[in-house]
Amino acid sequence: MSNKDQKLDKDKDKTPSPDVKASDTIKSVLSKVEKRVTSTDGKAGMDELKYALKKKQKERIVNAALKKYQYSEELKPYQAELIKLQKHLEAVEKKMIILFDGRDASGKGGALRRITRYMNEKRYRVEVPGKPTNRQRSELHMKRYIERFPTVGEIVMFDRSWYNRALVEPVMGFCTDKQYKDFLSSVNSFEHNFVADGNTFLLKLYFSVSKEEQSRRFERRKNDPLRQWKLSEVDLQAQDLWDDFTEKKFRLLQRTNSKEAPWFIIRSDNKHLARLETMKLILNTVHYRGRSRSLDFKLNEDIVITGDRELKIMERQRRKHGRFIG
Repeated sequence: MSNKDQKLDKDKDKTPSPDVKASDTIKSVLSKVEKRVTSTDGKAGMDELKYALKKKQKERIVNAALKKYQYSEELKPYQAELIKLQKHLEAVEKKMIILFDGRDASGKGGALRRITRYMNEKRYRVEVPGKPTNRQRSELHMKRYIERFPTVGEIVMFDRSWYNRALVEPVMGFCTDKQYKDFLSSVNSFEHNFVADGNTFLLKLYFSVSKEEQSRRFERRKNDPLRQWKLSEVDLQAQDLWDDFTEKKFRLLQRTNSKEAPWFIIRSDNKHLARLETMKLILNTVHYRGRSRSLDFKLNEDIVITGDRELKIMERQRRKHGRFIG
């Protein structure tokens, strides 16, 4: 195994530094300042807050704002390239399907929002299948996904895909063992059939977050009224079932990482880097017209891991620790 992969293996044992949002930093600073400010109407105004800020607090706010601005500006050239990609797919009458799978709180939704922020809304869809209806449970598992496939010139992004049958459903007992095994036996043929004609691009992404970072993000959801809706039954059990989900991830890669439809693992503890590298990966999937010659499309190999490489890393972890780390 390469030195880079050994480093990735070691890093799995370390608690990651939190990917703190600029808004959280500013909110934290101002909440402390507000306690010191006396206001006639009971709530401090902007001028009062600015006057009460200490030098170090001002520096923290400025740094947080600049960081947020820098991150936004760094994404924009790639967001512009995504628009070119859309135009190209429409012009050559091709289709694209992108799967966003992985653990809860791994950053799938945030990545999707940044990817689609400036895209032509008429030429893409984000599909969130959700819990199947009673009727859908009686039908073929793949049917409700096929019904959402793209038309010519369209991109469809699945926020969790048919691979729920190989990840969440078997861990949570939402499918039988036979249904799980049947899915793993048939999914490769299914995917090969619809990419074989060369008219459909399929990109499979697995967002991988560390256990420590997932726990931190869950705590944030619990304590933030604007994010509490994100907590689900599965979320509440995700930490306790961590090893079960990891085992299913390993089996998923073993059985469904094919040459025609490979998996790419996105290390997502750092949300910004995960979003940036996901955009690059999408843009590298299609040779589209008008591609920028000055933009850096080289992938960060610490963030984007091929399915084959991830399997080797996980196998090394199991030999070294007697279990998978993540």
